Amino acid sequence: MQKTQNPKNLSIAIGEVNTLEVMRDTDYGYFLEAKDTKEVLLPNVYVMEDEMPMGSLLDVFIYTDSEDRPVATTKMPYAKLGEYGYFTVVDYKSYGAFVNWGLPKDLFVPLSGQKEHFNIGKKYVLRICLDEQTGRLYGTQKIGKYFNRDMKGLHQNKVLDAMVIAKTPLGYKIVANNQYEGMLFENEIFEEVRIGEKKKVYIKSVRKDFKLDCSLQPIGKMAKISEGQAMVLQLLKEANGRLPFTYKSDAEAIQKVFGMSKKHFKSTLTELITSKQIQLLDDAIILLQ
Repeated sequence: MQKTQNPKNLSIAIGEVNTLEVMRDTDYGYFLEAKDTKEVLLPNVYVMEDEMPMGSLLDVFIYTDSEDRPVATTKMPYAKLGEYGYFTVVDYKSYGAFVNWGLPKDLFVPLSGQKEHFNIGKKYVLRICLDEQTGRLYGTQKIGKYFNRDMKGLHQNKVLDAMVIAKTPLGYKIVANNQYEGMLFENEIFEEVRIGEKKKVYIKSVRKDFKLDCSLQPIGKMAKISEGQAMVLQLLKEANGRLPFTYKSDAEAIQKVFGMSKKHFKSTLTELITSKQIQLLDDAIILLQ
């Protein structure tokens, strides 16, 4: 990773990106220092001497090696401490599973963190946690207790970063901003949605049970465009992904098929093209998968 303009960390934080100072060169790699003078090794495999002069600041991720010693890397994992990811199981032992999270050392998922038997090659939604006693990072499938019940600052149409975590009869469960439990409803989804996929979502309502009802489209003042998008996408699905309409189509034909004005139709197509949900050809609209 390149040098950074971020301030130097006060202390070394496991499971997070740290900004540390290059202090000394050894046979094993560079030692990086926080403001409290605690050091951590950046192994030789990550050292780029021309880009890491002594005294420079680097952004590095900190985790623990096979001997539970903190170690730095310029590689970033698929998810950091407190975040959620969709990880593939690469090994299974009697005491737990190991998943690939993008670093040389696989992430451990203890038996106590599994809600079901993990199978090698299968993917699972996990939260990255820290064992305070050992300093080890681990994954858990049991995420219910980590959801935030403080709904202050949340309101309709607020945009959140979400990850799809499960399919239900009503739609898809999500975790929003790595802390809120939410739901996308099946009858309001007009694009492909997959477990583990990350989406921008809009809050529809904040429920009394501390959960969020969310949408992939804006609510309220933007609803006219959103309803138009839903109509176009639904008709495309019913027509096997292709409709013989363009910006130049006859206004009367547009009104008859889509129930909207030509001006509204054109703005709706523009929104759908921008969000990469459709492609406009010379003679048709194509639904993108």
